[in-house]
Formats: sequence, structure tokens, C-alpha cells
Amino acid sequence: MQTIREVMTPDVRTISPQETVQRAAQLMDELNVGAIPVCDGDRLVGMITDRDIAVRSVAAGQSPDQAFVGDVMSTDVRTCYSNQDLDEVLGKMGDVQIRRVPVIDEETKQLVGIVSLGDIATKTQGAAEETLDEISSPSEPDRSEVRH
Repeated sequence: MQTIREVMTPDVRTISPQETVQRAAQLMDELNVGAIPVCDGDRLVGMITDRDIAVRSVAAGQSPDQAFVGDVMSTDVRTCYSNQDLDEVLGKMGDVQIRRVPVIDEETKQLVGIVSLGDIATKTQGAAEETLDEISSPSEPDRSEVRH
């Protein structure tokens, strides 16, 4: 049984909900990532993605240096534990169509890493293929109104 700890990226950079959207975008550029965990102190409170910035902030006409991470981040964050079975987490990622999951230590409840399909694809033999198929299946466009 392979665990998440064996394939995750440790020492993940985080951002505060009080930081600006512009700072989040700069940090994504520096780290060459599309998502950053949002922590209030030691507690994971959300994730901000490049899509959150584009759809919830830019499309709504917010100024990136005036909008805050806490206002546009995703708060319904799926997490996993570092000692959890890789196949179990892959199944959940496929079920909810997500490509990355923050990793929590089961005892301390602290963020200890992040696991992405890229981590799994490069550190395992073929484990990510089925999950990628599930995640990449087409979805309907969101036709709800943009929040201003």
C-alpha cells in the first residue's frame, strides 16, 4: 500500500486570506503553480486557484490590488491525510474532479503538503491515468450570473 506521504509535495507555500489577489497571482507565478492553500495562522481555510482569480475577481471587475484572497478563494476544500492510501485518495479526486488536494497530518491537523495528479504521475507507475480520465470528462458551463 502506497501512502500519500510517499508522493506528496511537502513544505507547501501558503497565503493568508488577508493578502491581495495580486499577491496570490505573483506567488503563483514565482512558484509556477495554479493553486495555493490559504491558511489563517496554522489552520487551512481555503484554496485560491488561478481560475478563482480569473472568474471570481477579474471577471467581476475587481482590481487585483484591492481584492482579497479571502473574498475569492474556494472554501469547500477537499483534504486528505498524509497516511491515507493513495488509491483511496485517487478515487476521491476522480469522483469530485479535482487535480490537487491539500494534505493534513492526522494527529496535528496541520497542513503538511499537497498532492497533485502531477505528483502521482511522476512518482507512481500509471496510477493517475484513470483518475485523469474522470477529472477531464467534459462538464456543463456555469451559466449562473457573475457575482459583483
